[in-house]
Amino acid sequence: MISHVHIGVDDFERAFAFYSAVLPVLGLELKFKEPENGWAGWMTPGVARPLFLVGLPFDRDPASPGNGQMIALMAPDRAAVDRCHATALAQGGQSEGAPGLRPHYHANYYGAYFRDPAGNKLCVCCHQPEPT
Repeated sequence: MISHVHIGVDDFERAFAFYSAVLPVLGLELKFKEPENGWAGWMTPGVARPLFLVGLPFDRDPASPGNGQMIALMAPDRAAVDRCHATALAQGGQSEGAPGLRPHYHANYYGAYFRDPAGNKLCVCCHQPEPT
């Protein structure tokens, strides 16, 4: 259903450093980096889409996070949610909700929320039960 997601930022190098630390925790790898064009993209290894893109706005006006806008990324397990949230905070992100179960979504929803250094809100979640 989704081809790609683009997160607008004003400081490409800072954003690249942040996402280069955070996204590998979820198993994503860098597909390309074009600093001359102010953007980069990550992908699941061996899968062409969807892409997660970070870059300067196309019109080069200042980037701004949308009110109510959030991107949720899948984690392979709950431990990855924990590691990703911790990595995001260590890289200058701000917590918007510590890792934990959110049973009001569904019984196995385990998620964490944070903002990147540009203020964009992200969620990392796992929908699987804890292995027994």
